Amino acid sequence: MENVNTGVSVSTNTDGNGNYEFVNQHLGMYKVRAEASGFQTAQASAFELTTNARQRVDLALTVGQATTQVTVSGAASVLETETSSRGQVITQAQVVELPLNGRAYADLTLLSPGVAKSALENQADSSRDASFNVNGARSELNNFMLDGIDNNAYGTSNQGFSNQVIQANPDSLAEFKIETNNYSAEFGRASGAVISATIKSGTNQWHGEAWEFLRNTVLNAQGFFKPVGGGSLPYNQNQFGGAFGGPIKKDKLFFFADYEGFSRVSHPVQFATLPTTAMDQGNFSSFGIPIENPISGTVYSNGIIPAFGFHSTRYSRSLRAACSKSSRQFQ
Repeated sequence: MENVNTGVSVSTNTDGNGNYEFVNQHLGMYKVRAEASGFQTAQASAFELTTNARQRVDLALTVGQATTQVTVSGAASVLETETSSRGQVITQAQVVELPLNGRAYADLTLLSPGVAKSALENQADSSRDASFNVNGARSELNNFMLDGIDNNAYGTSNQGFSNQVIQANPDSLAEFKIETNNYSAEFGRASGAVISATIKSGTNQWHGEAWEFLRNTVLNAQGFFKPVGGGSLPYNQNQFGGAFGGPIKKDKLFFFADYEGFSRVSHPVQFATLPTTAMDQGNFSSFGIPIENPISGTVYSNGIIPAFGFHSTRYSRSLRAACSKSSRQFQ
């Protein structure tokens, strides 16, 4: 079996029934060749191996010279018959080219049937990355795998963190697969979905990319509340990085590395409550309730504090100080 992209080959022997198996292979394009003494060599045309796939390739040997090679088209079954798992592979083209607000690849799980975004990820003040409900299951019941390794963030208690330990950026992923039902017993931890992501690998060719995703104050539209002095409220966000991979030794050793940085500077709109002119003079009748001085116990049933008391008592001075502080913060 040969990886077309890297040139790396592995071999194995069939059992007494002619069955063979290759395990723990990297995803990519592969060719399978079968040889035996006294038989013609059979080779399957190139086929793609995807994440968590159990790809079946059937080859038949015919009597003849071993120097004769027969290439079999369609030997690799398109329909996966070795497992009952229900899932979908999200390809590299989809991961990179589909729009992602925030560049969180896990948001693309919504392309699969039965997946809905969790309320945990819709919270404006404390959203939790990679939170989605699959077939009605809770979001914390999903199982995240990265290159076959457990990537679940345990003990985050839904406090606005990610469900993943490593949040791989989209440009570093070759693809990922979401299995929503009937998955293998090897994924026995979770009752939700299994999300298996695969990092890119270096090949015999050099490949690299760089990116910069920018949100800038100059490019933003004017908001409903116009700042004092005009212009727009400052909002500058940069997501930048790069990825690079290639051979260290052709057909033998390869590398891949990536980096992504994030910075944001913003001044959001803030709101404050200011006292009216009547309130500043001790008239709180608009509240429609009596006001009690907590220091002296005096109750002003009409909501109006006498001018002398309002300006002289500790209660009134603390009330005015609070109003003045609010005014300064707003300014």
